[in-house]
Amino acid sequence: MIQTSVSPTLDVLFRRILGRKPDALALIDPINKKRITGQPPRRLTFAQADRAISALAAHFIEAGLPNNSVIAVQLPNTVELMLAVLAAHRAGLVVAVFPLLWRQAELTVALNRTGARAIVTTGKIDGISHADLAMNAAAEAFSIRHVCGFGADLPEGMASLEAALENPSSTTRAVVEDGRKAAIISFDVTADGFRPIPRTHLHLIAGGLTLSLQSELPQGSILMSAFTPTSFAGMTSSLVLWLLTGGTLALHHPFDSEVLEQQIREQSCGTLVVPAQMALRMAEIDLASRLPSLRNVFALWRAPEQVSSSPVWASEQVVLTDIYLFGEAGMFGARRTEDGSPAPILPGRQGSPHDAAAATIAGEVFLTPKGTLALRGAMVTPAAYTPPPPSGSLVTQPPRDFVDTEYAARLDRSTGAICITSPPSGIMAVGGYRFLSGELQEWARRLGQGALLTALPDRLSGHRLAGRAHDNARARAALNALGLNPLMVEAFRDRTNPA
Repeated sequence: MIQTSVSPTLDVLFRRILGRKPDALALIDPINKKRITGQPPRRLTFAQADRAISALAAHFIEAGLPNNSVIAVQLPNTVELMLAVLAAHRAGLVVAVFPLLWRQAELTVALNRTGARAIVTTGKIDGISHADLAMNAAAEAFSIRHVCGFGADLPEGMASLEAALENPSSTTRAVVEDGRKAAIISFDVTADGFRPIPRTHLHLIAGGLTLSLQSELPQGSILMSAFTPTSFAGMTSSLVLWLLTGGTLALHHPFDSEVLEQQIREQSCGTLVVPAQMALRMAEIDLASRLPSLRNVFALWRAPEQVSSSPVWASEQVVLTDIYLFGEAGMFGARRTEDGSPAPILPGRQGSPHDAAAATIAGEVFLTPKGTLALRGAMVTPAAYTPPPPSGSLVTQPPRDFVDTEYAARLDRSTGAICITSPPSGIMAVGGYRFLSGELQEWARRLGQGALLTALPDRLSGHRLAGRAHDNARARAALNALGLNPLMVEAFRDRTNPA
């Protein structure tokens, strides 16, 4: 039973499309899904997706998950992720999205910090048993009451969501569809440490509008996302953008360039969402010329300070839009200029290049007195980033309506544009994962005397991890035993063999 409100939710957006074109193609799995999860690819119309969403929502309700409780999701970039998120919302739940590289240590911390009541995963992803990881982490999280998964060969005690899809229940419950309700929780690292970042449906919709307005995507387009939606930017650039344009969402689990090219060509995708490094590689090999359907590329920059020095985008057929990401704090976008160079970012409201009124949706960027970039607007959650009071102080921090990204920035004297010069001090970004430098040193100390774990500058990913120990093989085994993610473990790989 649905009780509507004045502000839409993601499920309301889905139902609106469902009402208009139930038989239209909605979701397409990666064509190599069998290799990734062992399961065959799915292709679902909106009507089929709706039945699957209702079946999963019924399972969550019958599992005893209360309204507004948190359900953790760790899934690959496949149809199941989109179905699970929408089903959780239909059941009145809040979704905590977990990155795929998280192992038991990070999973346990995040489950305890959010008070999650359930976790959703799949049997295996790229040969790793994520079902076992979820079961082990759940055993250390007092709040977890239900563990469920997609796929076959699930461990004992894990409920099968495949069974829920094959034998759907009609169980429902009253849910108030209000866009001001919490929708997802993602996770960020700031100078004050690891923190969950909750966002409402309206925050997500505002983020999706930022992307669609800047690029002016046509309604009903076929969107290909190769950016795993385990973050605010990942969720808005796939699930939300799909619901706003009302087209088809095709998914690619990163990365296999040959498979990606085949998917775009076979599925006639008009828009591609990829990390910026992948977009630049596409330009180097002139991939766009071999893809006649492709018209728009979103390049998501996890290291936004690198946009200004990036190569010129040479394709006349494909429009490139740079999306500047600032951890989980927020983002903004700018379409490349006619000569293919990055567009200047002026202080003030950001929005559609042809619709000034839409800038109120996209938000505002400005410089703080200390020379850092700040974000303000409908997608930003200042309360989640409010700094803690000074030690021993009982004085409440005054409220503010912006988030300081801690990225150093300055104004160009000749153009007045904002120049982002460096990432936050003390925070290391390796692809989509952020660490405190002190955290790396702490883990290295646990390996004993002589061990070193550090982050080195990297042109493509921001930083890369490198480790050194008296016995690298033993160091890798020790980090695995501690439940750390592969980025830390593989920092101690043997470099004596160039291959």
